[in-house]
Amino acid sequence: MPEWIFALVLMLGGIVALLMLGLPIVFAFIAVNIAGAWLFLGGDIGLMQMLRNMRSPAAQYSLAPIPLFVLMGEIMLHSGLAQRAIDAIDRLISRVPGRLSIVAVLSGTLFSSLSGSTIANAGVLGKSLYPQMKARGYHDSMAVGPILAVGGIAMLIPPSGLAVMLGSLASISINDLLIAGIVPAIMMAVLFLGYVMLRCRLDPSLAPIYETETMTLGERLRPVLVNVLPLALIFVCVVGSMFAGIATATESAALGVVATVIAAVIYRRFSLSMLVHSLKETLIFSAMILVIICTSGTFSQVLAFTGATQEISRLVVASGIGPLMLLLGMLAVLVFLGCFMDQVSMMMLTLPIFMPIVGAAGIDPLWFGVLVLIALEISLITPPFGLLLFVMQGVAGPKLRVTAVYKAVLPFLALEFLVMGLLILFPGLVSLLPELMK
Repeated sequence: MPEWIFALVLMLGGIVALLMLGLPIVFAFIAVNIAGAWLFLGGDIGLMQMLRNMRSPAAQYSLAPIPLFVLMGEIMLHSGLAQRAIDAIDRLISRVPGRLSIVAVLSGTLFSSLSGSTIANAGVLGKSLYPQMKARGYHDSMAVGPILAVGGIAMLIPPSGLAVMLGSLASISINDLLIAGIVPAIMMAVLFLGYVMLRCRLDPSLAPIYETETMTLGERLRPVLVNVLPLALIFVCVVGSMFAGIATATESAALGVVATVIAAVIYRRFSLSMLVHSLKETLIFSAMILVIICTSGTFSQVLAFTGATQEISRLVVASGIGPLMLLLGMLAVLVFLGCFMDQVSMMMLTLPIFMPIVGAAGIDPLWFGVLVLIALEISLITPPFGLLLFVMQGVAGPKLRVTAVYKAVLPFLALEFLVMGLLILFPGLVSLLPELMK
């Protein structure tokens, strides 16, 4: 067996096997990298090289937005600012079919633009809206589906920690990648809203209209102006500074954290215990991501040193497969892996192999990066093991069957595939905002 095939089987197969055994992704990557460095990079010398490889990623300035974006979301979550915004949007809509489902999509999109965390987004919406929906007689398709679907939008809209990680690993401009995700995210939100309104109009029993207290237009608008509009300004602060070219992704992330803290103080939701808890959760997540990124250098180096990366690229190019079919094949692999793996693991496994193919085939890296983010978002809610499916069941409790979650999410999965198809057919939708920014 050629050395490169042995290395590929060991590195990829080893990680998959360890993950299936239940080992956390961080330790799985460390174990496989130690084995690969020892076997293919020269024993003790390989292990020393592995340690040297960890220095450069740890010092990358481009990774700084990840903990900052995560901290924004944690402060929003633990201070209760997100819940106030959800309540304000709920009061704005009166006697509309599928009212709470529409609130889920609107508030989920808003919270996505403030947190960048898919799990936090789904968790907040699930805890606050799902009990109300079930109490009002909502069918699971209208109660569970919108919450899960909109939860993944956080992966596309800035501030997205995974977009920053993808840009760093794939050598794609992080600013461009963050900005390019806005149009697809808006497309998804509009399609989700249209689907909910149409289904509830055709079958009102899915989301019964219920009586609410009579309020004037001013009484409905005031909570939005007080609790939603100021938070939307945080999104403007983050994205606007990048779009205008006056701040890098790291600087805009820092501005977002400052703006979020100021908002918490103004709303009298700031406390030392809240800040400590938010920092603790941010450190846990950021440490995991940093360790994985630090070990990615050795993972890629082993594949390159043994010739695995070059051989795969050569075989793909020599096969004569067109760029479009290559693109569809890579996206299909990501969607398939998403049925069983988490998003970070998928990126670490596939990007070292995919990016050389993207370069050799002449595929636009930015276009590919946005499509990868959508594939990762789809994988979040893809049965049987999509991460958000379990988050939703954990929030809802044992009364919500897994089969009901699967059925509820299928129409929204179809809409996400539709957006992916439109972006493949019309690549200009991806580059629209980055070109305007330039």
